[in-house]
Amino acid sequence: MEIQKKKIIVFDLDGTLAESKTILTPSMVAVLAQLCGKKKVAVISGAAFPQFEKQLLAGFIAAPKVQWENLFLLPTCGARFYRHKKGIWKEVYGKTLLSREKEKIFASFAKAFLDIRYEHPQKTYGDIFEDRGTQITFSALGQYTPLSIKNAWDPDQKKRLAIQAAVAKYIPEFEVRIGGTTSIDVTHKGIDKAYGIMQIEKLLGIPRDEILFVGDALFENGNDYPVKKLGVDCIAVNGPKETEKFINEWISEKA
Repeated sequence: MEIQKKKIIVFDLDGTLAESKTILTPSMVAVLAQLCGKKKVAVISGAAFPQFEKQLLAGFIAAPKVQWENLFLLPTCGARFYRHKKGIWKEVYGKTLLSREKEKIFASFAKAFLDIRYEHPQKTYGDIFEDRGTQITFSALGQYTPLSIKNAWDPDQKKRLAIQAAVAKYIPEFEVRIGGTTSIDVTHKGIDKAYGIMQIEKLLGIPRDEILFVGDALFENGNDYPVKKLGVDCIAVNGPKETEKFINEWISEKA
């Protein structure tokens, strides 16, 4: 991969820059901060902006000389776009769901659960539904499930694929997709990580062939797959340690 030809590197968050819903390690923050000095960097995830603040931005406070103007954030799979201006994060756009749309989404899940006779786990860790404004997220085991339990629940995606298909039948006007390890995300139609990439092209004026995407779920039905399908150059990683290794290599090059 000729990193010198790439103007922006776009990262997935969970499973790529950090383990699911955990804070970035100090070493990851350090290399990302250095990368921002060489390239534009974007992070796109199904998480809401407050989760970005907790998981990603908190570590950057201690990082020296961060070029904030080179860092861009796309929460809820690109349904929102943030850039740093005059010391604060400003929302460029937000595709917020209306109250009646949210009600229809929640109702579709209730119908789908009955249709496929889905049995909720006896033990959950926090709410199983989260209203992220621009996205409704169903987390089968709850929002605060330990990673080892999450990884064991649906490793082949069969449970979530069944739920996804059953829900999508009732709301074809929305995007219903598998999210993280145990989740399903719903946004307005056409919004996924490929949509986020297209917004980067449009708002930052960066051609597609000068964009590089790094993610852990580039396989079919993975939440990073739409980016690969769009034709963007992609690198698949197996966790944050591998991502950090790549970044170290890139910042050592004459980019």
